[in-house]
Amino acid sequence: MTDSDEVAPATDSDDVAQAADSVAAAAQAIRDGDLVVYPTETVYGLGADALNPDAVERAFAAKGRDRSKPLSMGVPSVAAAREHVAATEREVAFMRAFLPGPVTVLCDREPHVPDVLVAGGDRVGVRVPEHDLALDLFAAAGTPVTATSANRSGHPSVRHPDDLDSEFEASVAAVLDGGRTDGTESTVVDPATGEIVREGALAGAIEAWLDEHPP
Repeated sequence: MTDSDEVAPATDSDDVAQAADSVAAAAQAIRDGDLVVYPTETVYGLGADALNPDAVERAFAAKGRDRSKPLSMGVPSVAAAREHVAATEREVAFMRAFLPGPVTVLCDREPHVPDVLVAGGDRVGVRVPEHDLALDLFAAAGTPVTATSANRSGHPSVRHPDDLDSEFEASVAAVLDGGRTDGTESTVVDPATGEIVREGALAGAIEAWLDEHPP
């Protein structure tokens, strides 16, 4: 092999370009109504177009999840969230305090958010993960993305793509590999009532904020 035939080692710019291509492909899959797996700062998530009822149904089916249990939606910013929820001043203040971060915030949905996502309820969980790949995916998709764990219901959450169930993985169009995640579930909060619905990451700080800002 001559010097001209040698393969140059991968550079940081190559890695960035490859990641961008992977995100673009996953975002297109979401727009096409398919499912993708993506990393967050907690566990791996299962993504579908949260405003497409058929895609949301595919997410329920892949998980084997009861349709009476709503799914949350992921967005790239608090500003983006406000396009899809009718958030009060208190809810916006809470989101600005803790998002991006491992927190799911319950707010009243706007009418265009489909019934199937929220099991016919009035409230929807909002996630803005503190993870660049997830945020890049949400921004590139151009639509809210389902934010639910990438596993069959009742099975352990996934912290690395290698841990994905083979049958489950076969149901998705793309997997974004962000390495191993922290594994602590997000804390689910209803700022309107000051209730912590599910305790997880940052629970202590959240409880302190709610005590300092009573409804």
